[in-house]
Amino acid sequence: MTDQNIINKYLNKKIRTEKSANLILFQVEKNAILSQCLELSNNQNLQLKTINATDERSENGCFKIFYIFGIPGENVFLAPYIRIEKTYEFPSITPFIHQASFYELEIYTFFGLKPIGHPLFHPVLLHENWPSDIFPLRKDFAYNKRPREAKNPPYEFQIVKGEGIYEIPVGPVHAGIIEPGHFRFSVAGEEIVSLEPMLGYTHKGSEKLFEVLSFNDKLKLSERISGDTSFTHSLAYCQAIETLGNTPVPSRAKYLRVIYSELERLANHLNDIGFIINDTAFSFGGSNGPRLKEEVMQLCEMLTGSRFLRGVNTIGGVTKDIPNEKKVRLEEKLRKIRKDFEAVIEVIDDSESVQNRLKGTGTLGKQVAIDHGVVGVAARAIGLMNDARIDYPYASYENLEVKISHQTAGDVHARFYVRISEVYTSIDIITKALNKLPQGAINSKSTNKLQKNAYAVGITEGWRGDIVYFITTDNKGEIARVGVRDASIPNWSAVPHAVVGNIVPDFPLINKSFNLSYSGFDR
Repeated sequence: MTDQNIINKYLNKKIRTEKSANLILFQVEKNAILSQCLELSNNQNLQLKTINATDERSENGCFKIFYIFGIPGENVFLAPYIRIEKTYEFPSITPFIHQASFYELEIYTFFGLKPIGHPLFHPVLLHENWPSDIFPLRKDFAYNKRPREAKNPPYEFQIVKGEGIYEIPVGPVHAGIIEPGHFRFSVAGEEIVSLEPMLGYTHKGSEKLFEVLSFNDKLKLSERISGDTSFTHSLAYCQAIETLGNTPVPSRAKYLRVIYSELERLANHLNDIGFIINDTAFSFGGSNGPRLKEEVMQLCEMLTGSRFLRGVNTIGGVTKDIPNEKKVRLEEKLRKIRKDFEAVIEVIDDSESVQNRLKGTGTLGKQVAIDHGVVGVAARAIGLMNDARIDYPYASYENLEVKISHQTAGDVHARFYVRISEVYTSIDIITKALNKLPQGAINSKSTNKLQKNAYAVGITEGWRGDIVYFITTDNKGEIARVGVRDASIPNWSAVPHAVVGNIVPDFPLINKSFNLSYSGFDR
């Protein structure tokens, strides 16, 4: 649809809009933002992808809060926004749109703008000794200045009362190489009554760093938001910048981006499949998943010199081509991996004990998933057919007939088999892309000149779910704000709902079936 058709379909004719890159913006009065968001999410069935604030006091005399709605099938996003001036408060929409909860709390923590009416108000992500009156994403906060240490009261976990109820604290330090995160269980016997996660231990101040790093280093930073998704995170960043700079991407580069992104997806799904089975105490699966992942990562290194595909994306394309001899080698290796994987899954399918552990464990209700805005594997395991490769076509996915893998039960078994299907889908997509790979350049020369006072969104489908970058520029055309929404952000809030009613020993299995990123959440 044209921009005007989109406006006519989704917005009141009286609303004045402005176009900025791939966003259709329109200002809404603060007291009307809830009704506007309800109209878009409930009546128009659009997806609320993220909520981001900006500090524009020096240029426009206000803060702004943007509510980004995606339109499946279109690469244009609707963005109602409110201005915050002469106050530090804004109305919360969380009581009616639950997935807004974390975004609003994050805006308070980092900008000092308080969501009035939020049902569970507390700061997030920052350490307890961080001063409550210093907000690091305000422009007047110096990134390299160490603030005074505050003595705030410790975080108060929810208390569940009742006969026989007791608490189990787990973390933040865990066995193995898992990242830090604290989990507070309330249990009756072995049955989990409540789970409250506390994250933020890997918070790196990434969104503040985006304000001060050089243009080239910003791209490197995007590769390190969540290390296991380096390529697809940086791809979302690059696509937003390319939109702001009207930078063309050669056709060959678009196909190469698909290949690299699917290799990243393939490696991680193979690893997860193995570790899920390992948590059922079936070591055969636990040993073969990581083995197959290693083979894919060696392919990534062979193709690009980087096991994690870092340094491959660039503004305007990619830096690494796939010459014909490597193309042949890649196709041969993928055929062998597929055959090997089929044999592994055949053994797993034949294990009655494994199937019993997976079925009915960690079930996430469909309405809960909708309320929390769950994305990716966890959503497709309930039959929610959301996938940015199809909903917001990018790179060359629209030419490759992507098939969405899905289940309906919403349990560990469903999430496990969605991953299995996606392994086959990724191999098929890579093979198709290699066969269709056009000749030509792999990148275009970028002048790094971006539109002034502009806003853009970049979206990609990471292996956990969609990744969203919200990027703004100032009146000099320099990057002023980079808001990052990893797939783990909406999905972490759903995990406690999936574990209630299960037993404590099943938590590692349930948690692994989501396998969310601590680093991607904490940023």
